[in-house]
Amino acid sequence: MEVHWKQSVARLVKDKQAATAVEYGLIVGLIAVVIVGGLAIMGETAGNTFNNVANTLDN
Repeated sequence: MEVHWKQSVARLVKDKQAATAVEYGLIVGLIAVVIVGGLAIMGETAGNTFNNVANTLDN
């Protein structure tokens, strides 16, 4: 069974389309992490801005 596993991995490594798909998957994952991090930072800032506008309008 272990030999079959090694053959599958070797075949996957040699397959350029699979390697490209893995690379694209990693890129998409990294972009998702950056977006989530940016939203976490910007979300707090945007919330504070909306609260300031609401307070200004109330006065």
